[in-house]
Amino acid sequence: MRLLIHDLTEEELDKLSPKLDDDIKILPNTKEIHKCIGCFGCWIKTPTECVVKDYYSNMGKLINESDGLVIISRCCYGGFSPFVKNILDKSISYILPYFVMKDNMMRHKSRYSKQINLKAIFYGNHITEAEKDTATKLVHGNSINFNMKEHSVCFYENIQDIRGESI
Repeated sequence: MRLLIHDLTEEELDKLSPKLDDDIKILPNTKEIHKCIGCFGCWIKTPTECVVKDYYSNMGKLINESDGLVIISRCCYGGFSPFVKNILDKSISYILPYFVMKDNMMRHKSRYSKQINLKAIFYGNHITEAEKDTATKLVHGNSINFNMKEHSVCFYENIQDIRGESI
């Protein structure tokens, strides 16, 4: 099962539906989400689960149970949209609070040995080259921190252009 995190409206997602198969668990943006408060309870008190309960409290476990992670997000100044960023913040329990050196950089230690692929699809009118560069570096850093096997980044000007992309 692949996990799809997105910030699309239901109507926009429905337009992509012909490309989505039954092997995808879709995390809707219609459920209530609380912001990560940085308490580290998901590391210490309730490992892999956020102590601030909402629909997205078990993101660490969900990512571990998936075979791949797909993110569709509006490109916001070279980063993810606020909603997608919120979900990724609530996914911190997927890794451990301890640090290791990876590629001469300090990164979080992996909680799980399993590695999955990450695909980030950004959309937005007039995404600049600087924003593309920032987003590409962001996804690369996330893939290292989350111990991903491989990662890829795509950019589209319009949501409807994503329809041809394999998700």
